[in-house]
Amino acid sequence: QVQLVESGGGLVQAGGSLRLSCAASGNIFSINLMGWYRQAPGKQRELVAHITSDGKTNYADSMKGRFTISRDNAKNTVYLQMNSLKPEDTAVYYCNAIVSPTMLQYWGQGTLVTVSE
Repeated sequence: QVQLVESGGGLVQAGGSLRLSCAASGNIFSINLMGWYRQAPGKQRELVAHITSDGKTNYADSMKGRFTISRDNAKNTVYLQMNSLKPEDTAVYYCNAIVSPTMLQYWGQGTLVTVSE
């Protein structure tokens, strides 16, 4: 079992920045891939970015150059630095972890990011 707790969401004006954190606990040594997803009202959940245990990253095209995912394995924490935020970035952001070898997925409870005009 893996538990994920997100923090760092809130209200920010367009053009501003936020940093989300996701702290993992439990069977952390089984975690392979960690990532962030988001779900805007009325839309499907979509990938924002993910990062492997050795630091390889992948981003959704619309987030490239604005968002940066990073991982501190010593703290069992993954971060999402979001810059140049736009109103369309408004969503609930979820932390995700995939464990080996089962490939089971775990989700955090989500943190709301609201970007105002």
